[in-house]
Amino acid sequence: MAKILVTGANGQVGRELQVLAAQRSDVQFIFTNRNLLDITDGEAVEKFFNEQQPDYCINCAAYTAVDKAETETDLAKAVNVTAVQHLATQCHKHGAPFIHFSTDYVYHNSLNRPLREDDPTEPKGIYAQTKLDGEKAALEAHDHSMIVRTSWVYSTFGHNFVKTMLRLGGERDRLTVVFDQIGSPTYARSLADAMLKVIQLHRMGTVSQEKWHGIYHYSNEGVCSWYDFAKAAIDAKGLECEILPIETKDFPTPAQRPPFSLLNKAKFKSAFGLTIPHWQEDLKCMLEHL
Repeated sequence: MAKILVTGANGQVGRELQVLAAQRSDVQFIFTNRNLLDITDGEAVEKFFNEQQPDYCINCAAYTAVDKAETETDLAKAVNVTAVQHLATQCHKHGAPFIHFSTDYVYHNSLNRPLREDDPTEPKGIYAQTKLDGEKAALEAHDHSMIVRTSWVYSTFGHNFVKTMLRLGGERDRLTVVFDQIGSPTYARSLADAMLKVIQLHRMGTVSQEKWHGIYHYSNEGVCSWYDFAKAAIDAKGLECEILPIETKDFPTPAQRPPFSLLNKAKFKSAFGLTIPHWQEDLKCMLEHL
């Protein structure tokens, strides 16, 4: 029976992994949070690996407060870089394949087409830079590190865009949402399910070790703006709230957001033979579980 360590288990992807884990009897899951394991502490991570001997590690832990990162620089670096290096180092030592999630924020370039994994990165802001540095740390520390860049993550758990829009949509008659930031949402449950399928394929011997090293993209299929995404959620719930489009310049934030970050998933689909749901399909699914 494979043993999978999941760090950051209280986050959106971690919580969705817990839901899926309850449906599995062929895998042993070890879920940790910051209270159970401080992944920024190298000695603590080493001790935990020596005791638990995981076969795989999925790192769902991340500092994701994009705007706060501009002032909480040390904390962002500790979680997004140092902790990733500790985990990848121990995974390498114990021969455990490593999955680490990154972000569309690392790009922030002017390519107006779906972004490929080998496109130039241009992080703007502390959050984006620490996520890119974390990727590099993982890839350098472990030759079986899989970096999964994703975007616009939401789920039935925690704080996220969909839940915020539904809350505000129930309280107000009108909302303004930016329409000039383009990408695709990612339903955390689909992302979590895809990662478990990748692990299963690896256990079956149909995924080579070579495919496990490198960067992949995963987000829902399709394309939309934040405005489109908000309107779809509000309409699906039948809320009487008007959604108005605005430009990014009319909604300033401490950290810059990528204007176009639609991810090309061809590499992931080709490597693992998996299909990815459309964002409208997954939004409907999420709302049914909310």
